Amino acid sequence: MNTIETPDKTRLYVKDWGEGPPVILIHGWPLSADSWDDQAMAIAAAGHRVIAYDRRGFGRSTQPWSGYDYDTLADDLAAVIQQTGAQDATLVGFSMGGGEVARYMARYGGKSVAKCALLSSILPYRLKTGDNPAGTEQAAFDQTAEGLKADRALFFTGFFKTFFGDDSAERPVSAELLEWARGIALQASLKATIECMRSFSSTDFRGDLAAFTVPTLIIHGTADKTVPIAASSRVAAQGIAHSTLIEYDSAPHGLFATDKARLSGDLLAFLARAA
Repeated sequence: MNTIETPDKTRLYVKDWGEGPPVILIHGWPLSADSWDDQAMAIAAAGHRVIAYDRRGFGRSTQPWSGYDYDTLADDLAAVIQQTGAQDATLVGFSMGGGEVARYMARYGGKSVAKCALLSSILPYRLKTGDNPAGTEQAAFDQTAEGLKADRALFFTGFFKTFFGDDSAERPVSAELLEWARGIALQASLKATIECMRSFSSTDFRGDLAAFTVPTLIIHGTADKTVPIAASSRVAAQGIAHSTLIEYDSAPHGLFATDKARLSGDLLAFLARAA
């Protein structure tokens, strides 16, 4: 397998396709780099080098007991950038992956990064607090953890129906797609699945937004029930100076599947723009 090693000896599985300006794809929870395949093929075919890796604990990467906080996850991204030799890269983070992008930009000063894209991202802060009243109640995340511990396979069956908006007449998804996503999710360790959920639900990225000093594309569906747009991307767009927000009307969370042609087209148009 094509892997890189992080400072704490975790091995991350990496796909490295095509040649040209590098684009690094960071997947969402609880998936793997395979969720990017449609976009990865389109971007590589358009003349880019596409690097997509499995987050620690997920997919084909190793499953350590610790390291699921965003500082460590940003260090993992830094290791991918350094060991693949990516320069002037575009970072693309989906959902939880938006947190890695933000923390990397803040922790490493945006080293080797020319552009960023945030898709259905969890930024800037998921948790409901006194100064973040639009966030989600802690009880909802606690309920998710209990569901994962009780019957992970059953939990993911319901989760992905919401994730892909399978009740949408506009964007129908197949039962096979739902089963494929659940199969990927079940490759991850239970420890990684729960700890990453705790990290993306409790990490406050509001202080990281100023670190985005490069052109940043933000895309989010208006019918996203997994990460509602009003408390996430609309707020993040206001805090990121060089950002452009594109809203997909009536689209759910899993844009990489439900809106894959439009998403690939918007990403390619953004990549073609001068930095």
